[in-house]
Amino acid sequence: MEQNIIHVLLIEDDPMVQEVNRMFIEKVEGFSVKGIASTGDEGLEKLMELSPDLILLDIYMPKQDGLSLIQEIRERNIDVDIIAVTAANDTKTVKALLRAGVVDYIVKPFTFERLETALSQYRDMHHGLKEDAPISQDKFDEMIKLKQQARGRELPKGLHGHTLNQVLECLKEMEQPRSAEEIGAAAGLARVTVRRYLNYLESIGEVDMHLSYGTIGRPIQTYVLKRRGMRT
Repeated sequence: MEQNIIHVLLIEDDPMVQEVNRMFIEKVEGFSVKGIASTGDEGLEKLMELSPDLILLDIYMPKQDGLSLIQEIRERNIDVDIIAVTAANDTKTVKALLRAGVVDYIVKPFTFERLETALSQYRDMHHGLKEDAPISQDKFDEMIKLKQQARGRELPKGLHGHTLNQVLECLKEMEQPRSAEEIGAAAGLARVTVRRYLNYLESIGEVDMHLSYGTIGRPIQTYVLKRRGMRT
């Protein structure tokens, strides 16, 4: 229904990227691009004119950068949510974005799947906050957890979401810890490849690594999925 559609203002200076991002946004159920702007000044004008629910904002633009635009929006107390798109992933930039009140940030280059995750999480939060009933602590905690999971899915360079899902699906079927070789055989992947994804999953707290001691030779590293956290 129309009242459930989330209207998005897209602010991006590159015409080709504008079109790609517009198509990405409108592929996600419940979202519609209400307007597109190429500069911060134009974005502010369209924001006042269109009153969107959400802005997808490129941070690096000529004349007025996205961060200063966010600060101006906040100073004017305009009721709009912002997802920032940035080529920077340094701590200073991320902290500045979070302090400015963005609901999420996406690091370039990003995939449709990453944007879809951000929009889906936002949609759940947006509709949840529109309800008249008071928000319980459990509901609030669930919203925070969803945002943390979304950011946890930003993969390091060289890792791919499809392969990660293959490894996760195999781990879900395994009740007992298994070696990288066993998991690779089940997933149809090389042991070396699987070990890279297992190391990543261990680093973000999604799998437990155990050492299995045999009668001869070095101990074998085995892995088991924690029964919480990441799910696909």
